[in-house]
Order: sequence, then C-alpha cells, then structure tokens
Amino acid sequence: MWRSAEIELTRWKESPTRKPLIVRGARQVGKTWTIKAFGRAYYDNTSVIDLERDASARAIFDGDLGASALIPQLEAFCGNPLSGGRTLLFIDEIQAQPRALTALRYLYEERPDIPVIAAGSALEFALGEVSFPVGRVSFLRMHPMTFHEFLVARGLDMLSAALPTLGSPHTASDAVHMKLLGELRTYLLVGGMPEAVSGFIAENSLAAAARVHSDLASSLAGSLARYQRRADRESLETVFSSLPGAVGGQVIYSHIDPARRTEVTKASVQILARALLVTPVRDTAGDALPLGAGASDKRFKPLFLDVGLLQYLLGVSASVLFSGNDLSAVHRGAVVEQFVGQELLASGGSENGSMYYWSRAGQRGNAEVDFIMSRGGKVYPVEVKSGAAGRMRSANLFLDSHPNSPAALVFSPLASAKRQEGRLIYTPIYTRFDDSGLVVA
Repeated sequence: MWRSAEIELTRWKESPTRKPLIVRGARQVGKTWTIKAFGRAYYDNTSVIDLERDASARAIFDGDLGASALIPQLEAFCGNPLSGGRTLLFIDEIQAQPRALTALRYLYEERPDIPVIAAGSALEFALGEVSFPVGRVSFLRMHPMTFHEFLVARGLDMLSAALPTLGSPHTASDAVHMKLLGELRTYLLVGGMPEAVSGFIAENSLAAAARVHSDLASSLAGSLARYQRRADRESLETVFSSLPGAVGGQVIYSHIDPARRTEVTKASVQILARALLVTPVRDTAGDALPLGAGASDKRFKPLFLDVGLLQYLLGVSASVLFSGNDLSAVHRGAVVEQFVGQELLASGGSENGSMYYWSRAGQRGNAEVDFIMSRGGKVYPVEVKSGAAGRMRSANLFLDSHPNSPAALVFSPLASAKRQEGRLIYTPIYTRFDDSGLVVA
C-alpha cells in the first residue's frame, strides 16, 4: 500500500546533504514495510538488521564504532557490500541496542556515501539514554494511514484527488460529497493501522478490520510490560484504558486515576506519549509563537493513536456511524475530533509535531477551541463542528481576543464546499491539511 512517507524517503535519497535517517513511529504503523518497499524500489540491495529479533546482531555494535571497523562486520553479517551507494543499510528496532544509535554519527562522518535508515517503535526512550549524534541524523515521523492514503489503498485514486486542501478553494457536487462521506464513515471504522486496512480490503469486511483491532489492542496493552521499570504497571494499564473514553474532552491528571498520586498518573501519561500511543493536546493561550511557550501542564486533551482503534475500544457500532447525517454527533463528537486531530498531527501537528488547543473560563460559561495551529507565522483556531456561524461561540471568542489571528477553520461533516462567513472558514470534514498556505478572503 502506498504511503506518503515514500515521498519524503525519495527526497532524503536525492538530497546532496543526506544524513542517516531515523524513522520514528508507534508500533504497527508500517515503518518496516515502507522502508523495505522503498529499498526494493530504489536500491540494488537492502541489508536489514533487526536488533530486536536477532539478539546476536547487537554484538556488532559492542566494540569499535568507527566506520572502518564497523562496516566489514555489517557486510559480513548481511552478505551485501555497502560501498558504492547501491545497497541501503536498514537497522530496524534500533532502540534494542542504543550503541547503534551512536554509531550513526561515525557512519555519517566517515562514510556519508552509505545510505542508512534506522527505525524503532520505542525510540523516544532510547534517545535519552545514549550519546546522541545531534546534527548528524535526520528524522521522519510515520503515523497511521491518513484518509487520503486509505482511499489510494482502496484503488480510489480519482476520489482521493477530489479531496480538498486548506491551500485551495473547493466546490464539489452533492454526489461527490456523499461519496466521500460514505468512504469517511468506513475509514472511521477501519482506521489507518495498515494491517486493519489490508484485512478490510482483502475481505471487503469490517469484521476483518475488527479482528485486527482486537489483536492490536491486546498487543499494545501487552507492550506496556516493557515500560514497567519506568512507571507503575497498574497505573499504566489504568491510564491506557481510560484515555480513549476521554478523547474530545479536557482531562485533569487527578481525575484519570483518583486512587493514585498525580505524579504517578502524570508519569504514566508521559510514558504513553513517548511510546506514541497517546498524544497530549495541551492547553495554550495562543497569544504568541511558539505555541508551547504558553502551554499548561495541568490539563490536556488526549488524542489516541488511531481512530479505528478508538472506535473499537469505545464500542462504536457500524450502524451508528452509517446512520444519520451528522457525524459530529457520534460519541459526543469525539470520533470526528479524533479524525481531524489525527490528520492534523500527520501533517506536522499544531506546531513542530506537538498539539495544542485553547480554553477560557468565564462568568458566562467556559469556551474551548478543539485545536489551534500555527501556519505561516499566524495562529488559526480549528473547530470540528456542524453548527451555523452564530453558534461558533468559542471560535468567535478566540478571534475577538486574538486580533492577529486571520480566521477560524470549521471542519464540518455538513459542508460540501469551502465557504467563508466573516472570519469563519467552513470546510468539509475530510479536507486535507497541507503546507501551501490558507485561502483567506
């Protein structure tokens, strides 16, 4: 299945200043498959070393990490010559041997002609435990498949081309809009985990995707054991099981697990975030850039790994998603908010891979904007709603208190075309985030 990460991998390959590339991402998002497919397409050979599966390979990095000592061992182990740039060296699950991360420095400094890609599903932990080669590696973050990638995988290339973007005006017939909404409802159930998408396509069955979700949920929950030495195991399990139900709402640490101290719960949330299973969307004033400078550590909104896994864990049935016109009413709007947040995160997040929202307490009621994002030096509030302009109270309050914000983006399942009403830009719920700028009147 085609992944947009292949575009970034191609750019990396062709860069005259290419560095070893570290591909980050949660378990089962398709890192290994995508890198191997890229290697087959662009190189004569791909030398793969899986440091988690093959423990004996870790010994290669126990001694001298200089390129002159390391490369002969790598060549002997893999059976392919690395000179000449025709063989891709792929070190998978590199976090299993932290010294392999350090070795990337010497490969870059001494043999930059050798293309090297490393990947891992627990890299966020390993990066803090070694002498990391700062400035000598590049990074690529992989996420679950986006809605666009899902349509391409389904063979619906023409329909995927009809997806609107933030950077262009958009009109669509009601027929195309309804077709896209129908596919979106399916995507919300299947999600973007590649194995679930593959199972659904192979059997044309939502039940096949649900079986994968069941296995993935058990696998992800079981993987918490590897973090036991870093936090309270029972706390991790409680937090992991509680956060899916909290998507779409603000969370205070003491409310997640009242039986434990706040510090313990906060540590568990941080571990799940470093494992990329949960992304905390942090509350920020949004008055200036960077957004993180004014972010609060007292509360957050959880964004789960994948919308398909989320609906499985929440028990949202297909009949609920396929009935009714307003998707934003499903599970208090949490499912579509997860979808838009997941798409925003895959495009780079609110700012530099992090996610933020805005809230304000007032005498006349609280206000909350689902997300805010920084693009082109400007801050935009992002709402996931189906209401009319007069009901966008929170978005209007944000704009009134942030005069330098050009407009608010309202992602609506009822909008078939992009339209602007004052400083509110209504856009279809399936609009793609892009980096080409926003169309603001």
